[in-house]
Amino acid sequence: MSEQQSREKSGERRQPRTIVLLHWLVAASVFFLFISSWWMLSLPLPSSEFIYRELPFQLHKNIGITLFLAVLAMAVTRAITSMASAKNGKTWLERLALWDHILIYFLLALCCLSGYMSSSYSGWATSFWWLVDFPSWSAENDELNILFSDIHMFSCWALLGVILLHICAALYHAFGNDGLVDRMFRLR
Repeated sequence: MSEQQSREKSGERRQPRTIVLLHWLVAASVFFLFISSWWMLSLPLPSSEFIYRELPFQLHKNIGITLFLAVLAMAVTRAITSMASAKNGKTWLERLALWDHILIYFLLALCCLSGYMSSSYSGWATSFWWLVDFPSWSAENDELNILFSDIHMFSCWALLGVILLHICAALYHAFGNDGLVDRMFRLR
C-alpha cells in the first residue's frame, strides 16, 4: 500500500503546499504588522525636523494590502480543497477548527479593509508598493477616518486573541502527537 493510500485509509489529509506556504507567510506578515504598528504609532508627527514617518506607514499599508490578497487566495484554496475532501461525520474538534479558520480569515480581511478605509479617509495617499496609486474614497474626512481606525484597532485586537487560541490549539495537537502539526510543516 502506498503512503498516499495509507493516509487516505487513516483519514489523514495533507495540506496543499500553497496553504502551508501561505499560512507561514501570513503568520510572518501578521507578526510584522503588529510589531511595526506599535513602533509606528510612537513616531513623532511629520515636521520640518522629522519627515520619515510616511515610509513606515506606507510599508505597513503595502504589507496589509498584500496580506489581504494572500488571505483571499488562501480562503479560496481552502474552500476548494475542503469541498473536495468534505465528510459528513466531522468531530466537534474539526468543526471548531473550521470555525477558527473562518474567524481568522474574516478578521484578517476586516483588519486589512478597515485599515485601507481609514487611510483612504485620512488624507494620506496609498500607493501599492510604490507602483500603483489606490483611490481615496473621498476627501479627508476625520469622522470616517476615526470610525474605520477604531474598527481597525478593535478587529486587530480580536485577531490577536483568536491567534492566541489558534496557537494554543497547535500546541494541543503538538503535545497530543496526532500528526496535525507535522502536516502543517510538510511541503511535499
